[in-house]
Amino acid sequence: MQAEHITPPIALTIAGSDSGGGAGIQADLRAFMAFRVHGCSALSCVTAQNTCEVVRVDPIPPAGLKAQLQAVKNDLSVEALKTGMLLNTELIQTTAELLKRWTIPKVIDPVMVSRTGAVLLKDEAITALRQDLLPLATLLTPNRHEAQLLSGHELSDDNDIETAAAVIHAQGPAAVLIKSGSDRSMGGRDLLFDGQPHWLEGVWVDTPHTHGTGCTLSAAITAGLALGQDLDVAITAARAYVKRGLKQALAIGQGQGPICHWAEIKDIKKSD
Repeated sequence: MQAEHITPPIALTIAGSDSGGGAGIQADLRAFMAFRVHGCSALSCVTAQNTCEVVRVDPIPPAGLKAQLQAVKNDLSVEALKTGMLLNTELIQTTAELLKRWTIPKVIDPVMVSRTGAVLLKDEAITALRQDLLPLATLLTPNRHEAQLLSGHELSDDNDIETAAAVIHAQGPAAVLIKSGSDRSMGGRDLLFDGQPHWLEGVWVDTPHTHGTGCTLSAAITAGLALGQDLDVAITAARAYVKRGLKQALAIGQGQGPICHWAEIKDIKKSD
């Protein structure tokens, strides 16, 4: 029997590993697969975590991250990439230096602040992220806490969010998507800013199991870009995918379970 070979689009994720399987590299690769995109990965750190807590975080040496990225670039035709948790200044700078050589869409998920508001990066790492990575972004996807930190503005209403998006946009990203995430006050809406504000309407999904939502959204957008979709089309498809995943979230473990990555996707299209 003759094998049928296919050549799928390829996407790359540069992020940390989640031993509980709900976020990070694990979530990204599942999201890529759901969109029928081949996923490559470069690990920045390894975490020991489950649905209840993060027990330990170990960074990968910068040389190890660099070797992963070069190995992928030397062989595989990556058509879009994303970054997630980069953990420290050295890993951020290593990533940025290599990403400058990639003329493909780049989704930067600035994993700086958790959904609960806990700051995850030291000040010097935040500075490196702002100076070195933001200008490379096709799309930056901060949550509300991260948008507040990057802009220096308190976000209490829609006008504040639009102002923060404009300030962040001026720092270099081609577009900024401020995610509602677990912020009920935004009602499931997200703000896309590409020089003008565009409010993306949504429906709030009431579930305690939302682990990996941000990683999954940025990965799904990256998959759409790898498929050749325009940014607005990729964002729309990714938001719909995440909403379906939340509606079928996994009640596993004793804490906050992850969203479902095998929620049905309709009308997957690769642009001609």
